[in-house]
Amino acid sequence: MTRLSSPFPPAQPLPLPEYPRPQFVREGWTNLNGYWDYAIRPEGGEAPGVYDGKILVPFCVESALSGVQRPLLRGEILWYRRSFVLDALPDARMLLHFGAVDHACQVWLNGQLLGSHSGGYLPFSFEISSLVRDGENELALAVQDPSDSGRQQRGKQVLKPGGIWYTATSGIWQTVWMEQVPQYYLASVVLDPDLPEGSLNLSVDVRGQSQADGLRWQALASLDGVQVAMGEAAVAEGLRLQIPNPMLWSPDSPTLYDLEICLLKDGEIVDRVKSYFAMRTFGKARDEDGFWRFTLNGEPLFLYGPLDQGYWPESLLTPPSEEALVYDLEYTKAIGCNMVRKHVKIEPLRWYAACDRLGLIVWQDMPNGGFKYPDAMALITMFTGLHRNDRSGLRRYGRWESENRQAFLEELLGMVELLRNVPSLAVWVPFNESWGQFEAIKVADWVKQLDPSRLVDHASGWFDQGGGDFQSRHVYIKPLSARQPDDRILAVTEFGGYSLKTPGHVWTEKVFGYKVVKTPEQLWQAYERLLIRQVLPLIPKGLAAAIYTQTTDVESEINGYLSYDRQVEKLPASALKELHERLIEAGSRRAA
Repeated sequence: MTRLSSPFPPAQPLPLPEYPRPQFVREGWTNLNGYWDYAIRPEGGEAPGVYDGKILVPFCVESALSGVQRPLLRGEILWYRRSFVLDALPDARMLLHFGAVDHACQVWLNGQLLGSHSGGYLPFSFEISSLVRDGENELALAVQDPSDSGRQQRGKQVLKPGGIWYTATSGIWQTVWMEQVPQYYLASVVLDPDLPEGSLNLSVDVRGQSQADGLRWQALASLDGVQVAMGEAAVAEGLRLQIPNPMLWSPDSPTLYDLEICLLKDGEIVDRVKSYFAMRTFGKARDEDGFWRFTLNGEPLFLYGPLDQGYWPESLLTPPSEEALVYDLEYTKAIGCNMVRKHVKIEPLRWYAACDRLGLIVWQDMPNGGFKYPDAMALITMFTGLHRNDRSGLRRYGRWESENRQAFLEELLGMVELLRNVPSLAVWVPFNESWGQFEAIKVADWVKQLDPSRLVDHASGWFDQGGGDFQSRHVYIKPLSARQPDDRILAVTEFGGYSLKTPGHVWTEKVFGYKVVKTPEQLWQAYERLLIRQVLPLIPKGLAAAIYTQTTDVESEINGYLSYDRQVEKLPASALKELHERLIEAGSRRAA
């Protein structure tokens, strides 16, 4: 296997120093990334007396940047330990946050168990006020991760990578941090823009309150430093801010309003967070020919962009730096795309904030669990369009146990709650290509109840059950075709996958792709022909969105616009931009 160099600066002793929660920013926080002690031991034992060495958090144990670079196997425990000294404020509470730990862990502080967490893609936290002490404190974790030998949500992680399956991520892989909060504090906010009413609806969750507290809260919205709206309410009540002459968010004009939220006790500010929001709405409408189209702010918009896996050669699921995280999105925007599909992964929150700023509409997948499909079934489904009922025979999906299905639903709920304030997020995707699929129509309806402001692609690619807002197709190798009779939006949510090997910039010599070409010239000819001869003619027949595979190569999969190390652009960005903008204009004009 060839290890690739990166165009981005190497990780520092304190990697990813940026505040990890850009829509809920509070002063007074401590980043706990950096070097921790680590050890890998058989499960069932006590915490190690002697550790194996140092690991650079938040890079997973399998990654090169971690300094360890070995897999965590079923039956093993990955132990972490570090110390910290706290300079606590008087009468403050202390919260300990983990951005993501894959997959299940227990956490101790000064020898006392704080609690446990399961689910490798979601953040969690503990209040540690009663256990933290003056001077040195010791924090410890024990992590287990069966990867693809289990049925938990894991996306494309496998212990034996190859083809479209990639190296597993185990342990801490997002920022670990602490913050000090007052006795009464803002725990979260829900933001709901109402474009027809020209308003923003808000509600907050306040912790530490009681009936006698008499707490109130206020919200102040501004644009370019000028206040546009302000309101105040009791903490149990919501607020509606009227936004005069709202500036609408779109890919062409990604306007973001600043928001400050304050918690008041006896008229004095006791807690303050900074956030932002956008005035926009997603929906669907029929065109003059009766086809359903995706709409942004009430206007039809053809969506085009790449499938985005979110892997890096030196750090796997974790971006090696803020610069690296933003680079892929800036490139996607530079080649004329207006959307990106985040594939079976939940990114750090700063990734979504970058999409908000740049104006990239996000389709968000739920990480898959259960059973992945067999290779033979993949080929049969790809060529025949085979459909299966997902309300019975759940063993073939790995979902026969109610506890396993419940874990998926709890993590799906967690994803919706985590990302519901993201302005750029337009579509939820509960299931992809049948992996761990069950009762997709019921699940999609539930997601729509949780979040009626967005659309749902209930079963992306295969085993369509006829639900959700999209007839969602994945088409590789064979030509794209017109819609089957349906009362939903037609979207080709994966296609293309044209592959070019870039010598000196590949992860391994054994590579995978759907259609292999030899030169950049052949790649451009094939790609242009695909869009002009296949995608463009389907727009008058109802095609409303197309998602190309993919942003970058990933390990042995070589079908990216960019090489895996991001050092090679396989196609000229200016030509791609012209072609993509032509497609989007044709699709949006057709729908108007």
